[in-house]
Amino acid sequence: KVLIDVPHSDLAEELAQSETKVQVLQDTLQQVLDRREEERQSRQLLELYLEALKTEDSVLSKVAEAEAAPRTEMDVVDTGTSSTDTSATTALSNQVLAALKEKRAPELCLDSQDLELVLKEDAAALASALGWDKQKAGALQEACDQELSKRLRQVQTLHSLRSTSKGKKTLP
Repeated sequence: KVLIDVPHSDLAEELAQSETKVQVLQDTLQQVLDRREEERQSRQLLELYLEALKTEDSVLSKVAEAEAAPRTEMDVVDTGTSSTDTSATTALSNQVLAALKEKRAPELCLDSQDLELVLKEDAAALASALGWDKQKAGALQEACDQELSKRLRQVQTLHSLRSTSKGKKTLP
């Protein structure tokens, strides 16, 4: 880099070479630096792609596990107890309810299955379980819906990348 930045005439004088040869040398050095930068950027992009593939594989394996695992969901029965009894008003686990109450952006802390459960929940029951008004519970459900949609788009994008990369491997 230093040799590239030195003026042609100064470097030519120091090396006892013509300015033309020094210019060729500096151009070659610049090409080497450019190629190294391109290689560095390519490595970073490849690392990001591989990381995305790992993430996709883990998401897909979790989805496959979730689909294969037997569901332990229970029907919620209204026992006529007070509205402060969350087990009677919502099918959400205590852990999910705690995350919804305590976290600043709970939709980012929940996995996709929990986001789906929050979306399926009745807004009034959710508001009652959290001790919030219906409007705030509705806003939470909207944020969960947006986060779930974003995750699904990311998975679709990763599938598209994977199919594109597989297609390129088969080309001669």
